[in-house]
Parts: sequence; C-alpha cells; structure tokens
Amino acid sequence: MAKISTNEAVYDARQLGKGRMLVLGFQHMFAMFGATILVPTITGLSVSATLLFAGLGTLLFHWFTKMKVPAFLGSSFAFLGGYATVVAMGEGLGMTQVQALPYACVGVAAAGLLYFVLAACVKAFGVHRVMKLFPPVVTGPIIIAIGLILAGSAINNILTNWWVAIIAILVVVVCNIWGKGMIKIIPILLGVLVSYVVAAIFGQLEPTKVQALHDAAWVGAPFQWNDTGIYAFGQGNWSFLLTAVIAIMPIALATMIEHVGDILAIGSTTQRNYIEDPGLHRTLMGDGAATILASLFGAPANTTYGENTGVLNLTRVFDPRVIRIAAVIAVIFSFSPKFAALVYAMPTATIGGVSLILYGMISSVGIRSLVENHVDLTNSRNLIITALTLTLAIGISYGCPNSSIQLGKVALSGLAVAAIVGILAAVIIPNDKKDDLEIKIVHEDEKEFTENNN
Repeated sequence: MAKISTNEAVYDARQLGKGRMLVLGFQHMFAMFGATILVPTITGLSVSATLLFAGLGTLLFHWFTKMKVPAFLGSSFAFLGGYATVVAMGEGLGMTQVQALPYACVGVAAAGLLYFVLAACVKAFGVHRVMKLFPPVVTGPIIIAIGLILAGSAINNILTNWWVAIIAILVVVVCNIWGKGMIKIIPILLGVLVSYVVAAIFGQLEPTKVQALHDAAWVGAPFQWNDTGIYAFGQGNWSFLLTAVIAIMPIALATMIEHVGDILAIGSTTQRNYIEDPGLHRTLMGDGAATILASLFGAPANTTYGENTGVLNLTRVFDPRVIRIAAVIAVIFSFSPKFAALVYAMPTATIGGVSLILYGMISSVGIRSLVENHVDLTNSRNLIITALTLTLAIGISYGCPNSSIQLGKVALSGLAVAAIVGILAAVIIPNDKKDDLEIKIVHEDEKEFTENNN
C-alpha cells in the first residue's frame, strides 16, 4: 500500500487502499446527511427515499459526466417554496399534504427538464458563449455568498449546544493540521464521531430522537408508491398537475445558475476545468436527470452539494471514486430505517460545528477564484458588480421573509437574484480591461493557461 502524502492532492485514491477509500466514502456520506435529510423533514417527503435517490442521483450524475467530476448530489433547498406553494393550493382543493406532495414532485421533475434545454443550448452555441455570462467577477462573489449564506444555519445549529459543537470543531482542526496519514484526511468523520459519542456519554442527545432510534426497524422499504410523483399521474386531476408544474418549473432558472457556480467551485478546488471536460452540458444533464429521477419517486430535487466541496477542499482527495463509494453507501443504508434514525439522532450542534468549517471552505474557494483570475477590485466596474452580488445574495437571504423575493408564485432566492443582477451588470456596464473577463483554466496535465472569453 502506498504511503499517504498529506501535502499533495490525491487524484487516484486507489493508492490509499480499499479500506481507506471506504472510510473516505463514509466521510462524504456523513457530510451531506445533515442538510439532505432536513429537506424531507421540512416538506414531509420520505427521509429514506431522499437518501436512496441522493445516492442513485449521484451515480447517475457521474455516468453523465464520464466519471470525472467529484460531486455528490443531495437535497436542494431551492424548491422548498415550491413544495409549500403546491401543498397550500392542494389544501385549498380539499387535499391533504400527503395527497398534494406527489403533484409538487411532478412539478420538480418538469423543472429538471429545463436543465436539458440549457444543456442543449450549451452544446449548440458553445460553452464559451454561455460562460461569457458567468465571468469571475460574478461567479467568485456567488461562491463566496454560498458559504456565507449557509453559515447562518451552522450558527443556529451550534447554538443548541456550544460545547458539543466546539468539540467537533477542535477535532476537525487538530486532525487536519497535526494529524498524520489517514487521520489527516478524515477529520470530518472523526469530528462527527467524537462529538457524537461525547454528547451521548453526557446525556446530550434528544430523548425523542433516541426513542425513534430504539423503535426504528433494521430493514425497510425507502418509499411507498402513493408517496411518489408517479402516483400523481394516476389520480386524474390534470388541471392541478398543470398548476403544480407552472408553479415550480421556473425555479429551475435559479438552480441552474447555482449549478454553474457549484461546478466552478468544485473545479477551483480540484484545479480541474469541468466546464470544458467533461463539459457544462454534461454536468447540467447529470443534475437534471438526477432531479427528475428523485422527484418521480417522491424524493426532493437533487443538487451538487457544498458540504462535499468543503470536504474535498479540506482533505485534498479529489478522486470521484470516493464520491461514488459514498453514493453506494447512501443507497445501502436507505434500506435501513435504523441507520437513518441513528444519523438523525446526531446532535444538531455536531452538524453545526462541522458545517461551520465546511461552509467557510466554500467561501474561501470563492475568494481564491477572484485572486487566481486576477479580478482587479480597484476597477470601479468590478467593485460595483462584486458589491451588488454579495449584498443582494446575503441581504435577501437574511432580510426577506422565507429568504427569497416572491414574484407571483415563483420565489427567487438571494443567490438567484444576485446571479441575475450580477450577470446583467457585467453585460451592461462597460469594461475597459479585458483581463477582467479572463478565466484561468487548469488542464489535466496541470499546466495552466489563460483563455480569453471575449
């Protein structure tokens, strides 16, 4: 077995051995679990189905992207407003939440189709023409904002028990800075396990969650057919089905913009240009296909997960094989309600402590993107675009009801509004320095060159 290098990036994890790759896979699975199960908890969808289709969706995404992109797909928060809107409309027609949710799932599946429309545009007109709309002066602040917006949820979780969160943070920091060999590359998993065990020893677990863990079955089906989006097609209420599609489908316009930011963040972390290879059209189709699959079977929409990008940045193990191992683990454990309950019983503060570091890593990637692409913030144009993007993204997320601006039945998140305004500002405001629109691209031979997007 090869000796682990703790300083250089690992692009082929097979050198670490199968056992270590399995442990790394568990780390990625735990990293996404907290946020992923929160969406079904809020909406009323199945937690086990969510875990199942997060794993299957990730594997499908990897198939579309030629097994090259180390991305894990988890539950998207962008559609929460859409689910709530459709459920409310259904209740107005005399439906229960359980009866209305399958219609919302069909609406989300329809939204997934728009990913294929944009992918076709990228393929037809070329990625460079599309990427002109996403210069570093826009995408850098968007990536920064993603981490800063998520940080609020981390703090709220930490507030439930400061000392449990601090234990998680300290374990992660100590293992990553002073750890040797395998310890250095699984700090997130160790942070979760140590703080979880300590909290359990001192009686800091929630009694209701402990009881749910005790009552949960070891093996069970991840979903029931009458909870799936497919079930809605057999109910015959076609007018309500169309209403759900119209209400939810436009949300994809926001999530596709966020998708581009996520792929750029992963590329910046791994020093690979996934926009070029395997191509933005492939990542879009992978994300869209995963969302369609999950929604039709009653799970939330999927999206590339920032938590796992943070794990990549922290461990510097960039092999997509590890992500696929995590996906397979998620699929296996989706058939065990006992395991889902075990993770659900994890102290909220543990999730908060680990997430605080991961979200900060995401924002750091955005800052690095601005630096590496030589975005000149002494240039008034760039300063204005950056200011608008950051303040809109963060301001709307924390200052508006439901963290979004409501336009009819469509809710636009702070990130979506910021991206739209940033893109328009970059197009409208004249640019005197062409360097500001250049994107540094790192090829697989690790030789850097600059490609002009003008």
